[in-house]
Amino acid sequence: MPVTTTSPSPPGLDDLRRQDPEMADVILGEGERQATSLQLIAAENFTSPAVLAALGSPLANKYAEGYPGTRYHGGCELVDVAERIACERATELFGAEHANVQAHSGSSAVLAAYAALLRPGDAVLAMGLAHGGHLTHGSPANFSGRWFDFVGYGVDAESGLIDYDQVRALARKHRPRAIVCGSISYPRHPDYARFRAIADETGAYLIADAAHPMGLIAGGAAPSPVPYADVVCATTHKVLRGPRGGLILCGAALADRIDRAVFPFTQGGAQMHTVAAKAVAFGEAARPDFAAYAHQVVDNARALAAALADEGFVITTGGTDTHLIAADPAALGIDGPAARARLAAAGIVLDTCPLPYGDERGLRLGTAAVTTQGMATAQMAEIASLCTAALREEPGTREEVRNLARRFPPNSG
Repeated sequence: MPVTTTSPSPPGLDDLRRQDPEMADVILGEGERQATSLQLIAAENFTSPAVLAALGSPLANKYAEGYPGTRYHGGCELVDVAERIACERATELFGAEHANVQAHSGSSAVLAAYAALLRPGDAVLAMGLAHGGHLTHGSPANFSGRWFDFVGYGVDAESGLIDYDQVRALARKHRPRAIVCGSISYPRHPDYARFRAIADETGAYLIADAAHPMGLIAGGAAPSPVPYADVVCATTHKVLRGPRGGLILCGAALADRIDRAVFPFTQGGAQMHTVAAKAVAFGEAARPDFAAYAHQVVDNARALAAALADEGFVITTGGTDTHLIAADPAALGIDGPAARARLAAAGIVLDTCPLPYGDERGLRLGTAAVTTQGMATAQMAEIASLCTAALREEPGTREEVRNLARRFPPNSG
């Protein structure tokens, strides 16, 4: 189901060509790259022209520290309206009591959640980095690993599914101040009710890092953590198809703490053009066609996972419930990083991810962007075949990829 997405010639590009041809060439080149390759990065998507129009609007000029009605700058009457609309649409879309739309990214949303609920040195239970946890779930290179005492839970060695008995045992042992559920490469739905029960049993806050599934949740293609989690952190890009940015949802009791943790504790002025673009994306996600899109994303991911398995890839957990797939190409005689490089040379763009219980890295693929372009399950088999051809470095694979991408341009519809 093709949708209207990014224009190949953004507004104002003619002016940019005259004033800064070097940067214009970069932008045009990126448009050509996207139009002639397959975008299978699970964290990426194509926005609509309406979202891009908001990003490139005069709201980009406005400084607006604070919140609607309590700004530290004058002239905020209209940006106040934009932020109120964004918050109202987010709370309605996700059934939450409160939304903060100022977070600049998913990581800054998580930072604000920690700042609101934790103190340095507190114990936090989250998915281990080697099993798919995010940098903000305790990486020593990240603020989370430096400021808090993270304990990692993992997945079962045979099924690849979250080991909830281990989660409960670790929570009972360490009595964390917060439990985080969410991952960058786990392709199944978390059991939010079980996480909630464990959090209640051990006196912990429950934080859902729903950056990846949030668009599926908006479209009714994935369960929502909102009824279970104290705080839900997310991004507004990925499957949600909005601008790059963060989102925080919570109950009314934590609203003030969350807002103060975003501003003034962790951020300065809001990016009002991005806030407006988020509002546009929330409005788009409330429409029936977005629900159909979200379900097609999942159908495509399942079809792609099955087709890759037929080609010889080993699929983590044996499949997927979401937009993403974790695949091990070792049976094809190549490791993840080398496979990524060969795929990139053929115009198939994706990421690597950790494979639990080993030092190897596999491949992480996502179907959000190709579904936005209008591809369906029939094209997933074609993509899987092209992946295998690319790993074998078969001549002509790059041209076949280009031809497939050209059949479904990013601005289709």
